[in-house]
Amino acid sequence: MNAGSLHNYSIDIENAVVSYREDVALRGVSLKVKSGEFVGIIGPNGAGKTTLLTIVNGMGRLLHGQVSVLGYTLTNGNGHSLRKKVGYVAQAQTIDPRMPISVREVAMIGRYGRLGLFRRPGKHDWEIVDTALDMVGMTHLARRPIGHLSGGEQQRVAIARCLAQEPEIFLLDEPTASLDWKAKTDILELVKRIHDARKLTTLFVTHDLSALPIACDRVVLMKDGLIRDEGSPGDLLTDVKLGQLYDMPVAEVEKRRGAAALA
Repeated sequence: MNAGSLHNYSIDIENAVVSYREDVALRGVSLKVKSGEFVGIIGPNGAGKTTLLTIVNGMGRLLHGQVSVLGYTLTNGNGHSLRKKVGYVAQAQTIDPRMPISVREVAMIGRYGRLGLFRRPGKHDWEIVDTALDMVGMTHLARRPIGHLSGGEQQRVAIARCLAQEPEIFLLDEPTASLDWKAKTDILELVKRIHDARKLTTLFVTHDLSALPIACDRVVLMKDGLIRDEGSPGDLLTDVKLGQLYDMPVAEVEKRRGAAALA
């Protein structure tokens, strides 16, 4: 991994092309994200949003283009050490309630990228984990089996695991999918608090109009593997632009946004 030029961009993607067999997931995407910026990425399923996070995380294989993250230029296969500095939270998954691992132990998994597989966590590592659990409001359930938690509680633990990694970049891929309205709202507020408190660079991906944090500094609209537009939430989250993005009549966008606001 070679150090790139020094600048204030945590993420600098230039003309990235990514393909999975015959399917082109990204078609020449360019995006710059400043250090400390909170960027919401919204678009329909299949837009390329998750693939965009994958290349930031050093796991995607570029057919063309260049990706620089935290000043390092990524090439295919060299992203392992960078991933210690990039935290990733995906959407909630169903966990078997019989799984014999506690909330605290799950959060500790986030430390292993820094520790290495053969080093045991010490007192300092457990202190970092406990601080992360406190930050997400899960201290009181630290010894509860992870499979005994609600979906919203499991997502809080996933975020704590990410924080235990002490990342500089915070990637969230549909983190509120499948959660009820209350849990979704709580997670959105928590993400914003963490972003501000830890001064992270945050990318928040969603296809759900009601799940995009209003507090984003900038919004990126994606469709068909392309960035269609980017700018302030006030300029882009209009019924007309969202109707074009989702191939949906403006009246239907108004209806769905109104239902989300009343939920």
